[in-house]
Amino acid sequence: MVLIAGTLPGVIAGSVIRVELLPSPHVFDFVVAAVLLPLGVWLALTRPARPGGEARPARVVSLPVLILLAAMVGCVGGIYGIGGGSILAPILIGTGRPPKEVAPAALASTFVTSVAGVVTFMILSIHHHGSVAPDWPTGLALGIGGLAGAYTGARIQRRLPDLLIRRVMGILVIAIGARYLWSGLG
Repeated sequence: MVLIAGTLPGVIAGSVIRVELLPSPHVFDFVVAAVLLPLGVWLALTRPARPGGEARPARVVSLPVLILLAAMVGCVGGIYGIGGGSILAPILIGTGRPPKEVAPAALASTFVTSVAGVVTFMILSIHHHGSVAPDWPTGLALGIGGLAGAYTGARIQRRLPDLLIRRVMGILVIAIGARYLWSGLG
C-alpha cells in the first residue's frame, strides 16, 4: 500500500510530463538510458555483505522516504509508459531486500499504476493533437508475456541465490539502458 500511495500520483504526473514535455523519441531514449544505466551498474557491481550470495540486511528506509522514492519511480514509470515496478524492484533489491519480499509489492504496485497510466494516457489522447493513446495489441501482448514471466520467475526464484538474481538483473538493465542510449544517439 505504501508503494502504491507513492507510485500512483507519480505515474499520473509522469504520463503528463511524457506527453507535454518529452514528446520527442530521442529525448525519451536519453531519459530511459539516464535512469537505467546507473541503476544497472549499481546492481551488477555492488556485493552483498554475506558470503554465499545472501543479500545483506535491508537498509532501513523511513516511510516518508519510501513514499517519495515510490513517487519518483512512478513518475519515471509514467514517462516510460510502464507501471514502474520494473524500476522499483531493482532499487528495493539494491537496498538489500530479498527478491521474495520485493516481487509481490512491485507486482501489486505495477498493476495498479499500469491501470492508472492507461487511463491517464487515454484522457490525454482526447485533448492532445498527436497519437498518445495506448497501443492495445502491444499492451495486451506485453501484459500476457509479463504475467507468464512473473509466474515463471516466482517459481524459479527460490532455487537461485539472491546474488545471481541481482547480477543478472543488473546486466539486463545495463543492456536495455545501452540500447536506449544507442537509439538516442542514432
